[in-house]
Amino acid sequence: MTGILLSKAFIANYGRQLADVAQRLKLKLEVLHLPDDPQARLGPADCDRIVVTMQSRDVRFSDHFKSFGEALIAAKNLQWAHFHSTAIEQHVFVAPLLARGVKLTTSAGTNAEPVAHTAIGGLLMLARKFPHWLSAQQRHAWEPLRGAKMPADLRGQTIAIVGLGNIGMPIAQFCQALGMHVIGIRRTPKRDGDPLDEIHPLAALGDVLARCQWLVLACPYTKETHHVVNAAMLARLPRGAALINVARGRVCDEPALIDALKSGQLGCAYLDVFEKEPLPLESPLWDLPNVILTPHNAAVSAGNERRAAELFLLNLEKWARREPLLNPHTA
Repeated sequence: MTGILLSKAFIANYGRQLADVAQRLKLKLEVLHLPDDPQARLGPADCDRIVVTMQSRDVRFSDHFKSFGEALIAAKNLQWAHFHSTAIEQHVFVAPLLARGVKLTTSAGTNAEPVAHTAIGGLLMLARKFPHWLSAQQRHAWEPLRGAKMPADLRGQTIAIVGLGNIGMPIAQFCQALGMHVIGIRRTPKRDGDPLDEIHPLAALGDVLARCQWLVLACPYTKETHHVVNAAMLARLPRGAALINVARGRVCDEPALIDALKSGQLGCAYLDVFEKEPLPLESPLWDLPNVILTPHNAAVSAGNERRAAELFLLNLEKWARREPLLNPHTA
């Protein structure tokens, strides 16, 4: 019997699919739940029975999150834990589980398409100067854009996209369809079919920025990408260029970003992520007229939960067959 810790909501929504997998693999599962009271804790005997678990979204964003983490720490027979999200290193229980040799997997990629769509929406809003029209609407002002205030055509403009994974590639494809010159920034060289006009390593980013009217950040946060966009990099962009950040807040030096937006060196920005979240009330970013911001919500989509559940169930089959798991998380 394999003890599997899941939320009641997960069972309500995906219990039938779970049963189908178990029947097909002849896997006998004992489903365990956290207590309904978020202040209560799973007993030691139940914790000892946990072998597999999935941290679904309803657990992550609820009062049960702390008790879930404590249950995993207490689950001495835990072999594998799957998480609905991508970035899990900030959870305090992750390092101890890795140290014990517990396999950890994430749902990386399951929310990539909505993030790409949001980034594209931000790009179009900035390119077509929607902030001007929205401000005028709030003031009941009829203010058509004329003369020098008119937006420039996107066709022919150059965009650099840092990170060409499941988020960056759809953005590149869309921009190329618009007739933009697309520069990709990643370690590996250009492959046949890549929607890119050029590709360069991260070390060459500063060399290409002088040609870029747009800079998109869609990369993971690592030591290499920490503050990869700083005052020096922003100064290399043409005055009035635009920035889109759907990566992580610490990829940007936020004070330098604010200074560039205030001075006009950076013409505008769409920001979904910030160095400190929630964004402090005193941050100037809230009130800058050339900024669109969202509360780290670019990935939000009704389909994410289903995609994460499907990935977990696929990994459950692989785990039962002792095959390599998809999306492993390592230290």
